[in-house]
Amino acid sequence: MAVVDKEQFGPVLPIIAYSDVSEAVAKVNASENGLGGSVWGNDIAQAQQIATQLECGTVWINGHAEVLPHAPFGGCKMSGFGVEFGQEGLLEYTTIQVVNINR
Repeated sequence: MAVVDKEQFGPVLPIIAYSDVSEAVAKVNASENGLGGSVWGNDIAQAQQIATQLECGTVWINGHAEVLPHAPFGGCKMSGFGVEFGQEGLLEYTTIQVVNINR
């Protein structure tokens, strides 16, 4: 369905059944998008382990879409290039020049 396959921005929460966590991670990572995702659960260590497997620019645990000015925010895959906010975001607006002198 388009609400799952397209990167939607709105108060929509598609619910997709899965048998185990590895299947859920595989379904998430099969998407061509990767802006942000969230993992919800009582076991924070397990949630962190799952979060590291998700192919997206930002992963929230027990929350979603909290964008902070001091933390970098950016996507991967078809969800954009580069990053905003944080030091990494500021560096996106700079140009690096390397001067290499052979003596």
